Amino acid sequence: MLLEPDPAAPPTPFAAARRTGERAEIDADRLLGLQSGLLSQAGFVAGTTAFAIELAGLVPCDRIAVGMVRRGRVQVVALSHSLSIRPAADALMAIGAAMDEALEQDASVRYPEPAGARPRVTAAHAALAKQDGGAALSVPLAHLGEAFGALAFVRDRADPFSDQDIRRCEQVARAIGPLLRLKHSDERPWTGRMLESLRGFLQRATGRGNLSLKAGLVLGLAAIAAATLVPVEYRIGAPARVEGEVQRALVAPVDGFLRELNARPGDRVQAGQVLAEMAQDDIRLEQRKWESELAQHENSAASALSRADRGQFVVSQARADEARAQLELANAQLVRARLLAPFDGVVIAGDLSQSLGAPVQRGETLLMVAPAERFRLLVEVDERDIAELRVGQPGTLVLGALIGRSMPFTVSRITPMASARDGRNFFDVEGRLDGAPDGLRPGLQGIARIEAGRRTVAWIWTHRLLDWARLAAWSWGL
Repeated sequence: MLLEPDPAAPPTPFAAARRTGERAEIDADRLLGLQSGLLSQAGFVAGTTAFAIELAGLVPCDRIAVGMVRRGRVQVVALSHSLSIRPAADALMAIGAAMDEALEQDASVRYPEPAGARPRVTAAHAALAKQDGGAALSVPLAHLGEAFGALAFVRDRADPFSDQDIRRCEQVARAIGPLLRLKHSDERPWTGRMLESLRGFLQRATGRGNLSLKAGLVLGLAAIAAATLVPVEYRIGAPARVEGEVQRALVAPVDGFLRELNARPGDRVQAGQVLAEMAQDDIRLEQRKWESELAQHENSAASALSRADRGQFVVSQARADEARAQLELANAQLVRARLLAPFDGVVIAGDLSQSLGAPVQRGETLLMVAPAERFRLLVEVDERDIAELRVGQPGTLVLGALIGRSMPFTVSRITPMASARDGRNFFDVEGRLDGAPDGLRPGLQGIARIEAGRRTVAWIWTHRLLDWARLAAWSWGL
């Protein structure tokens, strides 16, 4: 049997309150005391035990238990007084069964019941009360309409619980229940909280009412089914830029100084037009120098020939040939000092208007010319998508300068070598534009999307993540 209280012991606070008459409601100060006892302890079990002990001083009974629903059954987690003599397991099972009985009926259940009370199933309460010849009461704990536990009150003497007792216990359950639920949830592992949330969602989705939730669930399932079963056009997006079909660089022919500039980027030019001119003074001086040496060596050769001096004639003739070659080189440099447009087009690079008179080195690029009406498209396709591309696939280009216009193109060439820039590894894919709209110029940038077959939406959204996961798993040796 359960431990009997000592008859010689002084009366407990709840017994004194019972004799002096209780109010039907518990005042706010005492409710705050119950909350303080629950929250003052770090752990859930310690907090609920402190709460049960504090509640034993307000509700006239010998033993108070707190139970929580676990795996569909109520398990006792805290007692106001410890159990002894009687096997604790049997007593806890009897208390848990009484709590289950109250939760199944979704109402407070007491035993014995007074005459005229609403009839309820009280088999478990009767078994619990008859263990000690006393009375039992169970009050469900609920939050947002969902029962999660119960409070059990046990008296070892035949003193039935009155309607006033039930109101006081239900008041405590309403006031403290949400705090018990919150403290219990905080200590549960994340898997348990997730499963609990999932069970609650399924109960709301399959129960009565909640038409909007059910309609949303049906639409969501339909969307998931469509995303995993219905194929759509898969397009690979990548940065793109427009370039001239041919780009010709005009470089400095010799070391010298820039004398004149007749074109700037954006200017249209015609074939043979003088675009820039190098300073020619040094070249002309070099030209006159070799002209003079050529004449001198030719005269020396003629004089040696007249003297029949074969040795001097051969030497003078060789020096004359050298001077003639140098003169031809100077003449060629003089011609190349004028940079001419190689074809009709537009200047796309080389703004040297602020560099007139500045020194330039031989081979330095001064201007870049491209055709005005013929273009090529370069698409920087990420290495993860290059395996999906083939020559001849169609695509669409949208440029930042021509947002409202989409331009079709066809893949004409896939560069076999990757390039790295800005932390990206990509391949240059050349495209042939199907017509050049007005306003198209070399250097414009935008986004290109290349059609690469049909795939499901789920695959399109998740294939990169799955590829990364496979690669990571392989690198980790999994």
